[in-house]
Amino acid sequence: MSLLKVSIFVFVFPISGVRCDIQMTQNPSSLPVSQGDRVTITCRASENIYNALAWYQQKPGQAPKLLIYAATSLHTGVPSRFSGSGYGTDFTLTISSLLEPEDVATYFCLQHSRSPPAVIQAMSQTSQGSRSVRLGCPASPPAASTC
Repeated sequence: MSLLKVSIFVFVFPISGVRCDIQMTQNPSSLPVSQGDRVTITCRASENIYNALAWYQQKPGQAPKLLIYAATSLHTGVPSRFSGSGYGTDFTLTISSLLEPEDVATYFCLQHSRSPPAVIQAMSQTSQGSRSVRLGCPASPPAASTC
């Protein structure tokens, strides 16, 4: 069985003049993984957001897909290899040891405790010979408008 080489990167693109009251940070900034690995991504809020956190997956050319809502609830139709945990300020998205090639995507966390919601602005890319997964949860606004 050949291994799928996946790298995890975080890219934050702040837009000047826009302020988010709740700042979000994500770790790790880089993590190499292979098919079958367990992946853990964390988001930290600058203040208590209770369980008001959602995780999204976005593939190139597609709209974001909701994976987890209310920090821990798996959205309908999402494979059970995805799970969410956390409360307050610290949250985790886990992709179990059943990591699949179709999991190569951009992952977003979004707080909706207070308006405007904070989400990452990032773009996925695939390079020859490897695939990139971009994961994140920063305090920069999405392409649409508000934080």
